[in-house]
Amino acid sequence: MATRIDKLVKSYVLKSETVHALRGVSFDVPEGDYVAIMGPSGSGKSTLLNMLGCLDQPTSGSLFLGDDNISLMTDDELAEIRSRRVGFVFQSYNLIQQLTVVENIQVPLYYQGRLGAKEYARAVALAEQVGLGDRLGHRPNQLSGGQQQRVAIARSLVNDPYFILADEPTGNLDSVTTDEILELFDRLNGEGRTIILVTHEDDVAERARRIVRLKDGSLYSDESVSEEQRAAARLLQHEAAIAVKEKQGLAE
Repeated sequence: MATRIDKLVKSYVLKSETVHALRGVSFDVPEGDYVAIMGPSGSGKSTLLNMLGCLDQPTSGSLFLGDDNISLMTDDELAEIRSRRVGFVFQSYNLIQQLTVVENIQVPLYYQGRLGAKEYARAVALAEQVGLGDRLGHRPNQLSGGQQQRVAIARSLVNDPYFILADEPTGNLDSVTTDEILELFDRLNGEGRTIILVTHEDDVAERARRIVRLKDGSLYSDESVSEEQRAAARLLQHEAAIAVKEKQGLAE
C-alpha cells in the first residue's frame, strides 16, 4: 500500500466549540493507483490533505505511509518522512523565483544535504522527463504556468515518493495547459507512479482511476472510474484544448 487510512478522526476546538473535521474515514491507496479526492467546502478534504502530507496528526485512528504509521510520530519524524516520502504539487506551483528549473527540482534534496553530481543528474533527467530539458537554466518568471507546474511535478518526483499529492494542480491553468498536465499525470501513472489528486472539477477527477468523495467529514463514496469514462474525459479535455488553439490560431 502507498497509504492506508483506518478510521481516521480529526477534531479541533475553536472558540470553545469542537469541530469534527474527519469522522472515521477509511480507505486504502495501493501502489500505482490514481485517486481523486472530492468534496464541498467543509467536507474534510483539506484536513485529509494535511494528514496525507504529514502536516498534521489525527485525533484518533491510523494513517500509514507504506509501513510507517504517522499517527505515532513526533513532529521531527513527520518532517523527515514528509521530505522524503511525499511528493507535493500545488495549485500555485510554490517555486523559488531566484532558482533555475534544475535548482527548483533539487530543493527537496537540498534540505537533506544531498546535492552531488548524482543528484544533479537525476534533476536534469526529471526535467527532461516532463519536457523541460531545454529550460534547465530558466527561472520561474521566464516560464509559462504550465511549464512551472511541470517543474513542480518533476520536483515532486525527485525523492522517489510513496505518492504524488497534488492539490488542485490545474486550478490556475487554462484548457490547453490543463490537458497537457493531466496527460503528464496519465503517463506517470502508466509508469507506475501513485497519484492522489484533490480537485473540485468533475472532468479532472474522471481522469483518475478512482474518485473518493467526502461529505461532512465522512467518506461519502469510493467509486472506480471506468476506462470508458476516463477516455471520455480525456477526449472532452483534448477537444476543449483544440478549440482554444484554433481560436488562437495555434492548432496543428
